[in-house]
Amino acid sequence: MATEAPSVPAAPKVRWWLHAAFVITLGILCSLGTWQVQRLAWKTQLLERIHQAQVAPPEPLSAVLNRLGDHVDVDYVRVQFDCPGLEQGATLQSYAVRDDGPGRRLVTACPIDVGGYRTLLVDRGFLQGDLPRTSSPALTTPVVGVLRHPDKRSLFTPPHLHRGDVWYYRDVKEMAAELGAPDPAPVMLMLERPAPASGNPAPSPVPISVSNNHMGYAVTWFGLAAALVGVYIAFLRRARGR
Repeated sequence: MATEAPSVPAAPKVRWWLHAAFVITLGILCSLGTWQVQRLAWKTQLLERIHQAQVAPPEPLSAVLNRLGDHVDVDYVRVQFDCPGLEQGATLQSYAVRDDGPGRRLVTACPIDVGGYRTLLVDRGFLQGDLPRTSSPALTTPVVGVLRHPDKRSLFTPPHLHRGDVWYYRDVKEMAAELGAPDPAPVMLMLERPAPASGNPAPSPVPISVSNNHMGYAVTWFGLAAALVGVYIAFLRRARGR
């Protein structure tokens, strides 16, 4: 009896939706890789600005705020000015977290008269425990700190509903209104010095370290895209019987 030849498994049929899924997935992976490259450029510039803020001498606040009229970015610029009643004025509390646990940051308004602005909000630092006493003597030395753009509220940020509640985001106009501070500048000052003798609140004007893993993320996404291309080419060759 003649023996039958072993049957060869049929090559997989390539359907249109497989091509569509491949193109869409490849586009997503390449887009994520490109986004990480863009984030890498942004983070590199940010780290350079943080480094400059850590070592640059402070500039007069009036000179820096006047640049806002020319649409100059003043984020992470170190400044100095006088604010004798800084530790004695009305204070807001915003929620904050550090490595040693959650706490609050104290925000106070300082009067200024620069470029149409009459108020500058000052973040005096991180606090754990009870609020410090307000009987501190008026500061006689210039206030030195780093200007920062306030963070915006996201969809997941709790709203600020009641006067006196802890803030979970920083809105300069709303905070200034609660403090009774008119015409606030659109930036905030992160206090560097003078620091209170008690150490509470603890000034923290710029982050000590900022992670920068975007290159690794970009390599991962582009690597997955390359692997997907290789797998799909192998699939097509099998489907065509090569």
